[in-house]
Amino acid sequence: MELLIKNVTAVTMDPQNPVVENCFIGIDQGKICWLSEKEPGEKAGRVVDGQGCAAMPGLVNAHTHLPMTLLRGYADDYALQEWLQDHIFPAEGRLDARCVQAGMMLGLAESIRFGTTSVTEMYFKMPTMAEVCFQAGIKANLCNGAMCFDPASYDFHKAGETLEMEEMLKSWHMADEGRIRLDVGIHGEYTSCPAVWEQNAAYAQKHGLNIHLHLSETKKEQEECIARWGKTPARVLADHGVFESRVTAAHGVWITEEDMDLLAEKKATVAHNPVSNLKLASGVAPAARMAEKGVNVALGTDGVASNNSHDLFEEIKLSALLQKGIQGDPRLVPAGQALSWATRGGAFAQGREKECGMLQKGMDADLILVDLSGVATQPVHFPVSALCYSATGREVILTMVRGRILYEKGEFKTIDVERAMAEMKSYALPRMTGRQA
Repeated sequence: MELLIKNVTAVTMDPQNPVVENCFIGIDQGKICWLSEKEPGEKAGRVVDGQGCAAMPGLVNAHTHLPMTLLRGYADDYALQEWLQDHIFPAEGRLDARCVQAGMMLGLAESIRFGTTSVTEMYFKMPTMAEVCFQAGIKANLCNGAMCFDPASYDFHKAGETLEMEEMLKSWHMADEGRIRLDVGIHGEYTSCPAVWEQNAAYAQKHGLNIHLHLSETKKEQEECIARWGKTPARVLADHGVFESRVTAAHGVWITEEDMDLLAEKKATVAHNPVSNLKLASGVAPAARMAEKGVNVALGTDGVASNNSHDLFEEIKLSALLQKGIQGDPRLVPAGQALSWATRGGAFAQGREKECGMLQKGMDADLILVDLSGVATQPVHFPVSALCYSATGREVILTMVRGRILYEKGEFKTIDVERAMAEMKSYALPRMTGRQA
């Protein structure tokens, strides 16, 4: 046994064994090999005392744009279309692979620090992102969201995102036994056209890939799609074959009851991004109702340009509070359900439900230790509630993926944060803002 965590409260997210007090968790060859109140007879190479801590599955960020870390605070307090068209898109147009690398490194460092062990990422320069994720030790499903504003000129085979997918398939897809994976990206109905949907959907089916897209984020998007096609975005995309693969649909703020039935039937995921949706005044996704109807719900931060944080614990708490407050029912989205959205829900969205999302013997050792001994979390009457409502990412003291420790008590083991900060300040920001010397 390589590592043993002792004296810890295990919040497993396993319905058959949800909380194990005074637990011993053994890890060997990247897997959980022991989980019990009883101490294993086998000695471990290293023992970590988890007294005062909770161990739980690592968090899955089911929708994010990590290189946009460079844009944190760059364009706050604007309406979505003005934010995108006048500020974000022009800045992004100046980013090259070196900028994306710096932003990705910083975004991953923050994510790992706050307990994220897997990300579903949509951005450009996928091979660069894949290399950073590979070195950082995190799990990642990567895509580049296909866009097309001139349908007459669209050529799937020459499109930049297709060329990146081809490179990813050759060099990165399923790297390190599936730790790095390629998804097919469709930015959204309102930023593309039927040829984009159909040909990317066919590509996903041909290669057995998941699809990642934006769906019904704003009222304007929803209403204009209905005016254009006589159907909601979910129905339009379904009619063009998009939901024949496993789909993660980000946002879903304005989806209808019929849309929910469709998504449940297709076993799709809605990645709920409550902080970003509130910041951009897009609204509040009916996540509790989606879950009631059988839609898989996961949580995402979106990009920090529309959130300002990669702390998924903020999303966990807010996802529960919003549903209670809007529906006037404090019983909606209990703490355990919100935690499940950030763990098991995200693992299913990524196609990783058999490897992570729970603490269970035989599963990958993707776990975090959360220190609940401080003044902000004491006393702990119920550890599940403490993790949902009291803890933040700053209480995370250890993050591991497949048994490899990526962060521990202030030390990043796989990312050179000083180098990333220097790259951001000396190269990426001057290029992004157009102020290069």
